[in-house]
Amino acid sequence: MPEFRQNMLTHEWVVIATERAKRPEDFVKSAVEKPPLPEFSPKCPFCPGNEGQTPPPLETLERDGRWQVRVVPNKFAALQPDVPFKAEPHGRFLKATGYGIAEVIIETPRHDMTLAAMDRQAVEDVVGVYKLRYLSAACKDKICFITLFRNHGLRAGTSLEHPHSQLIATPIVPPHVRNPIEQAVRYFDSHGQCIYCEMLAEEVRMGERIIAETEFFVAYAPYASRTPFEIRIMPKIHQASFGDIGGREASDFAASMKMILAKVSKGLADPDYNFIIRSATVGDEKDKYFHWYMVIIPKLTTPAGFEIGTGIYINVTYPELCAEFLRSVAV
Repeated sequence: MPEFRQNMLTHEWVVIATERAKRPEDFVKSAVEKPPLPEFSPKCPFCPGNEGQTPPPLETLERDGRWQVRVVPNKFAALQPDVPFKAEPHGRFLKATGYGIAEVIIETPRHDMTLAAMDRQAVEDVVGVYKLRYLSAACKDKICFITLFRNHGLRAGTSLEHPHSQLIATPIVPPHVRNPIEQAVRYFDSHGQCIYCEMLAEEVRMGERIIAETEFFVAYAPYASRTPFEIRIMPKIHQASFGDIGGREASDFAASMKMILAKVSKGLADPDYNFIIRSATVGDEKDKYFHWYMVIIPKLTTPAGFEIGTGIYINVTYPELCAEFLRSVAV
């Protein structure tokens, strides 16, 4: 029998469609094999030797005389950091100048590498650069919200194969982000507790959707997962801002992220995916009601008319089965 499940924070509903439910293994059977990539591509602007094809770097992490992580402004950015921010009415509408920050974090010199396959030190380097660029963006005037994200594969929206993440910082907080924050504030006002901490504690207590646990982080498939194999990696200790992550925690987060991405890659035949680091809005880093986390969304299904029309997602497999499947993947 199909069932509705409600997100404890947003109160959004999902449908677990048992009548069309798939086993996790079914997604592997339908996977399309990807051709191997070369270690170096002469046409790739992110490969070593082609640095002149990108804007000058904002940050470079080097080791043994070679860059390991390189951050450049997005050459085709929708937002520009040198445009003064100004909001004004346009008739009865509202518009604003396209001020913002858009950066590309080139994660490795190798064209054929992935975060799942990198060694632990290389992933720690990437996480360290994430934090540096996050803190840099947070210091900029008018910036209110910072998103760190990664698009892996064509279905996830990537335009270049070379491994890279992105940072976009804006002077506005979109309703998609603001609404959950407001729900978290209401919960804190009523219960005196962070709802994210409460949700994590309940997931740990139930145990059936836990994928992996490290010293500082828990990776799990949320109870009301909107899509198959949706995963969250959340700090055990309350922390509102990713920018406040400490050295040991950052190392542990890198290990957790690498492990989960490796499980997804190996278990599901390297699916396209998006991941996003959700963090508190700028200026609210010490909030007691928000809790930063990473969400990983493999692109295994496509939202259709019902999802678009209602906002109710249909998930064709149980999160419990997804967690069980990923727990069994040895990496």
